[in-house]
Amino acid sequence: MRLLETKDGVHYFTFEHNREYQQAQFKFLDAVESMDPNNIVVLLQTNPYHIDSLIQLSDVCRVQEDQEMAKDLIERALYSFECAFHPVFSLTSGVCRLDYLRPENRAFYLPLYKHMMFLERRGCPRTALEFCKLILSLDPSNDPLCMLLIIDFLSLRSREYLFLTRIYEEWEIHRNLSQLPNFAFSVALCYYLLSQQDNLSTDEITQLQAKSDSMLQTALIMFPSVLMPLLDLCSIQPDAAVSSHEFFGNKAQIGQPPALNELVSLYVGRCHFMWKNATVMVWLEKNVKDVLSRVDLGDPVVEDAEIKERVLLLSASRRYLLLCPLYGEFNLMELLVTTQAMMGFDPLPPLNSITSYSRPERYLYLQLTNINRNYCNYAIYNIAHKDSLSHHHTPSPRRPSWGSLPLQPEPPISPLCSSCNSPDDSPLCHHRKYHVWP
Repeated sequence: MRLLETKDGVHYFTFEHNREYQQAQFKFLDAVESMDPNNIVVLLQTNPYHIDSLIQLSDVCRVQEDQEMAKDLIERALYSFECAFHPVFSLTSGVCRLDYLRPENRAFYLPLYKHMMFLERRGCPRTALEFCKLILSLDPSNDPLCMLLIIDFLSLRSREYLFLTRIYEEWEIHRNLSQLPNFAFSVALCYYLLSQQDNLSTDEITQLQAKSDSMLQTALIMFPSVLMPLLDLCSIQPDAAVSSHEFFGNKAQIGQPPALNELVSLYVGRCHFMWKNATVMVWLEKNVKDVLSRVDLGDPVVEDAEIKERVLLLSASRRYLLLCPLYGEFNLMELLVTTQAMMGFDPLPPLNSITSYSRPERYLYLQLTNINRNYCNYAIYNIAHKDSLSHHHTPSPRRPSWGSLPLQPEPPISPLCSSCNSPDDSPLCHHRKYHVWP
């Protein structure tokens, strides 16, 4: 790891590959192109801490349902990075940055994300939240791995309500978090759960409940397509007035763009079990009825929400949906450019990547390939030619003709010696003086 620069108290680092690691990287790319995971295993036997090989093999083990081996390989990759840290680099300071445009740095993001997901599945949401904070701190302005789409879920699971409200209040000004369905609903739920705590005064409870009601109604007006899938996954039958109303009906599902549909599916699929509580469902029902009353009265907030929704999809869809489908939750590939190579060790790399070295062109390999191809073609031609000659019962020539060159005349056959049966002109014959020449 090398320190590039320090600007306004923020340190910018980058990982670097030495000559030996570059050679191992080239062998890894050859192994990936062979489409045989055994070649990656062979490479790891000689280079046991090659990062991309560990990531790719971890995906293979995960597909084969060997979760323990997949987790161990990711932990080995993180250990390899830890051994290469710069003395100034700190994971907890929050002032260290890694540019995602560099392939060497991208290899550090992906093991962190996969390790975070392994922790969440093992029932360690608080530790997973800390890893989520770490990934977000490495490049908070770009958020290349869409941590803002999962940080609310981990905060609610680990009951870090104050952290979620704090990041929402501090980042809402410059990131417009309220225009993301996950933050719009999760922050409202967070304020409601805070109001249910026992160590609060009556005024604080009233203030938190009013704020939660206002935010939930705004979220329902902004994203009406969330309600029906959420109730369906919670096994709740809505009232006839709600299900028959066009605001929450099929119009809300069909009339919105595909990008928003996927964001809604992403949030509902992750967080629906947090809304199954009976008190939460009563609070949701009350606010749904209030929203329907506002819609029927022609509240101008509804029209403003539709305009904000269109602005959201123009400005933030690619930013937040770029890498979400790569982790097996929802298929967003129809929204993205699919002409790029899909590799597990470097999913959807940026088009403006900063490469420090490039893969050399394998001229020798191509030359040998052409020679082998020509030899095979010549052998196949000879076999077919011989088969055709044998089929017509035509004797094969004693010597093949190469191109337009004429056949050389054969030398005359020398007579044999009657005493030793050697050719007369052979130096091994000792009876040459008795030979009678014609």
